[in-house]
Amino acid sequence: DVYALKPMNCPAHCVMFEQRRRSWRELPVRWADFGALHRDETSGALSGLTRLRRFTQDDAHIFCTPQQLEEEVRGCLHFLRSVYSVLGFSFRLLLSTRPDPCLGEPALWDTAERELQKSLEEFGQPWQLNPGDGAFYGPKIDIQIKDAIGRYHQCATIQLDFQLPIRFNLRYTGADGAEERPVLIHRAVLGSLERMIAILAENCGGRWPLWLSPAQVMVIPVGGDTEEYAQQVVTQFREAGFMVEADLDHSATLNRKIRNAQLGQYNFILVVGERERGSGSVSVRTRGGRQLGQHSVSSVLQRLSELRASRTAAAEDEY
Repeated sequence: DVYALKPMNCPAHCVMFEQRRRSWRELPVRWADFGALHRDETSGALSGLTRLRRFTQDDAHIFCTPQQLEEEVRGCLHFLRSVYSVLGFSFRLLLSTRPDPCLGEPALWDTAERELQKSLEEFGQPWQLNPGDGAFYGPKIDIQIKDAIGRYHQCATIQLDFQLPIRFNLRYTGADGAEERPVLIHRAVLGSLERMIAILAENCGGRWPLWLSPAQVMVIPVGGDTEEYAQQVVTQFREAGFMVEADLDHSATLNRKIRNAQLGQYNFILVVGERERGSGSVSVRTRGGRQLGQHSVSSVLQRLSELRASRTAAAEDEY
């Protein structure tokens, strides 16, 4: 057996497609792969999480008929916009056209570029022409997002490929019974997951939104007699899927515990004392110092669950 580091998923998905005869009724076929990829980047190009030799990519390939191409590209663009709006990113679109040298017939390139341009125009967002920067096998739509210090990073991409279906001799049976060749769309929305995490971390500055935060809730008991109640609150939130902890440090004052939770960027701080234990409630604070008053545990749990489900970027302000 021969083993090798995998630089991309495209050939594997083509091999999967050709394993049996395909009908036009099956298309489009959409496959996604989150496997590890490897690129031999030069040492000078490596940069933190944004440029690595081993990375994970939300790599997808869509095999479709030429008639389905426009709809599939448009679907990719709308999918991309829905994801980036949740993450709070604005983005710019670039149509990268035929490089020199390239593979394939000029007529195929012209058709592919027209299809991408038509999809961009129907998408309704401004875009720019990026001449000569397409992949060697086909034109592409590059999507760039801006980080916290104004640098643009390419994360998402939508690429047309007429060459791999030819090289792997991919076929499907058309409606008229004739053998046809599919079109391949390479699609990544987040791109390199490591790069996206780096950009998100910089943009958030450590203040992760509630739905993404690894430190969502801190429960702080006032006095040793309320520790058991604090643990009960922790259990309720943990069972609801929250990232929650309790500060049981006996050497720290209440103010110090609250300050530590704020520095730890816990989205919400729940203080429990004798009054809260007696009424089955908690006193709610935010990491920004806002005091939201005393509320029942069930109502706080319900509200935080709603805010988490809505994926809002400012849960503390919307509580």
